[in-house]
Amino acid sequence: MTYTLPPRHSSSFHLTQEKYKAKVTIPKAKIENYLNKYQSSYTKGQYLQKRGVDFVFSTLLLIFMSPIALYTIYRIKKESPGPIFFKQSRVGLNGKTFTCYKFRSMHHNSEFNPYTQKCDSRIFPFGQLMRKMRIDELPQLFNILKGDMHLIGPRAEWDILVKKYEEIIPNYHIRHTVAPGITGLAQVLYPYGCNTQDARNKLRYDKIYIRSWSLKLELKIVWKTINVILKRKGQ
Repeated sequence: MTYTLPPRHSSSFHLTQEKYKAKVTIPKAKIENYLNKYQSSYTKGQYLQKRGVDFVFSTLLLIFMSPIALYTIYRIKKESPGPIFFKQSRVGLNGKTFTCYKFRSMHHNSEFNPYTQKCDSRIFPFGQLMRKMRIDELPQLFNILKGDMHLIGPRAEWDILVKKYEEIIPNYHIRHTVAPGITGLAQVLYPYGCNTQDARNKLRYDKIYIRSWSLKLELKIVWKTINVILKRKGQ
């Protein structure tokens, strides 16, 4: 199924430094006038720029992070018997599902809970470090090269949760008008989501990203992601 949206408005929205520092929700009064005005897809030029960012950064990360990836495999085997990779069905462009790959950070066959909690007992010690440093996301670079994802975009959400969110959050499907990303505006500006209200709040950031895309914004998010990793703010 393909989602269609109203055409992009001629006036652009520029994120201010204050909004980049925002942690929870964005004031409705400042964004209500354009929240429902989106582009149905990237223009050809924008898509080429975006895929350029994807290939350049993904290739560099695969090269320079390969020693860390090998060490990660060793530590997973040492600390938690079971598969090296965690595979899950995620929702991508136009609502199509794909298999997302991550390094496994939880004990195999852990108790089911769709949300990760603070100090989650299912996560083994090195898994906690992986999540804080975003190392567990490295296998998704292959999803990017395959075309399932972008480096930057709305979070690739679990299909089971998406079904739930689409039933209770208005216009949740808007985030599927672009391919998801490993990192994104919502991921670097909002705390790790652990309930439906968080999903609702993060959708606001996804809407801003889709509506306001530019190469400059893309590179700013890359920089913010590096800061998040260095400060170990992942969960």
